[in-house]
Amino acid sequence: MNKIIKKVQNFSFQYDLFREKDKIIIAVSGGPDSVCLLDIFFQLQKKYKLELIVAHINYSLRGEDSQKDEALVVQLAKKYRLKIEILRPLIKKTSHSENYLREIRYDFFEKIRKENKFNKVAVAHNLDDQAETFLMRTIRGAGLLGLSAMQFKNKYLIRPLLGIERKEIVEYLKEHHLKWRIDKTNLESVFLRNKIRNKLIPLLEENFNPQIKKTIFQATRSIAGDYSFINKKAEEVFQKNHSFEIEKLRKLPGALLKRIILKLIEKEKGSLQNVEYAQIEEIIKIIKSTKNKSQVMLLLGLRIRRKNGKLTIEKIRAKKVDKNKEN
Repeated sequence: MNKIIKKVQNFSFQYDLFREKDKIIIAVSGGPDSVCLLDIFFQLQKKYKLELIVAHINYSLRGEDSQKDEALVVQLAKKYRLKIEILRPLIKKTSHSENYLREIRYDFFEKIRKENKFNKVAVAHNLDDQAETFLMRTIRGAGLLGLSAMQFKNKYLIRPLLGIERKEIVEYLKEHHLKWRIDKTNLESVFLRNKIRNKLIPLLEENFNPQIKKTIFQATRSIAGDYSFINKKAEEVFQKNHSFEIEKLRKLPGALLKRIILKLIEKEKGSLQNVEYAQIEEIIKIIKSTKNKSQVMLLLGLRIRRKNGKLTIEKIRAKKVDKNKEN
């Protein structure tokens, strides 16, 4: 059996990625990583009694190249005798962003998953992607969660190739005589990720550490373990407290205190999007202040208040207008 397939099975056992009789959607763009992922699952299909569906998104942002990508994926689905679902969203070239396209992509996967009553979605992120993500988030100033980068498993989403280098994937494709498509925009150093891939990583490999990608991957696994431990402890504290007393918060270790604050924000806001490190530091200043007077901070539609020895975080509610008074 091929060494990559063995690695995927080992990762599956270690991180509980897939089991016998699982129903898995395989996200296939037509690029080398996803073509490799599809072939691996085809090789494992009979052994694990898997049910598979191919999912492809054609954003039509690269003209004829986008159509050729789709044609290849359709051809592969036919070759493996698998059902294929294709989404062709209407997107203006001037109005898209990486996050916007990502939302479209994962909403589509979730729609297919629910409609077909499947329990997993497999995407083809690999070790090189993990290194790029880590460096990108480091440059932007991420905390422990961000530096954990991508995980092998996140609920129903699995990344079986996350511990495998891109060069191994290309070797697999050549060995199995598989065709794949290249997104030429990945060769252009316009976006931050592409700059990291094409300029920063080669620089680090040549001048500092030839195995930098593997080193970063190991670091993300270690950071993810640390984050998981701190987050678990923060959740225990969070669940035990209905009100958060300033004196108790002051006694918490810094890492734990930050997680508690983030959990309070997430509970009210619904997400941690746009929350910055400097803002958390300002809230910690309010908690550690020796002044006894009440203090209020407004942040991202939230009111953070220290009053009567307690910290509260709540949404700022829009005031209702009394139409009778207006008249």
